[in-house]
Amino acid sequence: MLQSMTGYGIATRETDHYAATVEIKSLNSKSFDLTLRLPRFLQDKELEIRNLLAKSLVRGKVNLSLDFTRPRATGMSGSIVNEAALTAACQELQALSLRTGLSFDQVTAVAHALPGALRLPAADTTAAAEPLETETSWDELLPLLHEALERLHEFRRAEGRALTTEILGYVEHISRLLAEVERHDPSRVAQVRQRLQSHLADISANEHFNSIRFEQEILHYIEKLDIAEEKVRLGNHLRYFIETAHLPEPTGKKLAFISQEIGREINTIGSKANDSTMQHLVVSMKEELEKIKEQINNIL
Repeated sequence: MLQSMTGYGIATRETDHYAATVEIKSLNSKSFDLTLRLPRFLQDKELEIRNLLAKSLVRGKVNLSLDFTRPRATGMSGSIVNEAALTAACQELQALSLRTGLSFDQVTAVAHALPGALRLPAADTTAAAEPLETETSWDELLPLLHEALERLHEFRRAEGRALTTEILGYVEHISRLLAEVERHDPSRVAQVRQRLQSHLADISANEHFNSIRFEQEILHYIEKLDIAEEKVRLGNHLRYFIETAHLPEPTGKKLAFISQEIGREINTIGSKANDSTMQHLVVSMKEELEKIKEQINNIL
């Protein structure tokens, strides 16, 4: 089954310590073209990620972003106010108010106005330090990347199923047109024969008539108009296209080559046809082939 190069996958995870999101987008491209956006602590994993995506996605213009954030109050539970520190500060200011005879508000205003009059309490070394980003291991985040990648593959497969139906519909239309060419070909040959016979009497009456040369030219002319081999090859190419489209591995490039061969046979039939009805059938086949080529550009 065909698989599209267009895809999208996203995976998120939220814990008490971090929130992470992996987002992958892919578009059409003749080769693998990757743009990465990673947090600083994962920069050393760029080559590993690049190799993983190249092996999995094969082709496409791919954009991957991994966003990693920590809650502002990581490690804190309950109230954000340090009640013990605030109580101690108020007690100190109240004591200073009694010693100086100033009101509590006056002492507080003076403390704010004088540089260096207030200082922050030293950090509590007994409390557990807030974990750093580097404490989140790559092994913990790697499954998130695989999850986003699988969702992108699901998207590609869904798009591929729709493309398979559409492209094989065009192939089937070409097959029906080829069947019409087959049905019309005997009448085309009969018309050519009738035209030759109608002129044969006039040609043979000429005193310079050379029957041997005339026979050779007739054979050459008939051979030039014969499309039997082209019809057989075109039918074979169409069947091969359908078989290739159902292979499990990526077949976009192979289908592009087969399409070129289909086009070559259609063009040859058109150049040999020498018949208006068949020319119209050839034009219709070319229209369907152009639709196939346009969609193949999106096939992996």
